[in-house]
Amino acid sequence: MSSQPPIPTRVVLLCGPSGSGKSLLAAASGLPVLRLDDFYKEGDDPTLPLVAGSSDIDWDHPGSWDAEAAVRAIAELCATGRTSVPVYDLSLSAITGADQVDIGRTPLFLAEGIFAAEIVARCRELGVLADALCLSRGPVTTFRRRFLRDLREGRKSVPFLLRRGWRLMRQERSIVARQTALGAHACDRDEAMGRLAAAAAGRRAPTARTAA
Repeated sequence: MSSQPPIPTRVVLLCGPSGSGKSLLAAASGLPVLRLDDFYKEGDDPTLPLVAGSSDIDWDHPGSWDAEAAVRAIAELCATGRTSVPVYDLSLSAITGADQVDIGRTPLFLAEGIFAAEIVARCRELGVLADALCLSRGPVTTFRRRFLRDLREGRKSVPFLLRRGWRLMRQERSIVARQTALGAHACDRDEAMGRLAAAAAGRRAPTARTAA
């Protein structure tokens, strides 16, 4: 009797503005999770972008993130079920160690972070993409959740958090528009959970309508 071929492992990319609830959704999904925020560049990297007209590092610009390393980790998880990832301290803007992520033979896992949409095309080309989702709660709600979280976790100084929060609140609609243009489906938490269930069951998620 011939054995069944192993079920290929695929990834759901979960993006959305900072503070939109990605980590909470990932935890509620019950799926293994790869934290894409651990692939930030370190604070002394000379390629880090700055906020226009400011000396602040723009941590919300894709140039502050190592997309190549993130794609390599996703590809390795899909191929072998395990990979080594950096441990990143946001308050220090530095890598403080390394960790092993082991998802075993699970057919589906989540990779979540604000830049996940940047690698939708790469994951699709590699044949490992199950779905790509963009969470959105609205600028005011997201601002409040983001500020309270970042303050509680001591991620940056209060003046920096206020400057960043105000800027991101004004930019939120354009952030969501960019992420959906890159291939992520904009949705709320309930719809996201439904699409995750469909992906876990091996069903294809509904195709997002393209704006005219």
